[in-house]
Amino acid sequence: MREKLNHLYLDSEERSMLLHSLVELKNQLIKQGRYTDPVDELIYKVSTAPVKRMKIEYI
Repeated sequence: MREKLNHLYLDSEERSMLLHSLVELKNQLIKQGRYTDPVDELIYKVSTAPVKRMKIEYI
């Protein structure tokens, strides 16, 4: 059975805010001496995700 894929559409400000939050979470986990690999994977996925141009129409 296939995993369900979820797509997240973010503008540049939201993307940078997400990366900043993930780095803060990683820093907190390091201070606690906990495992950070899942957060590292998310940071990598967000930073290397392709940028898709979308046209938004306001009605």
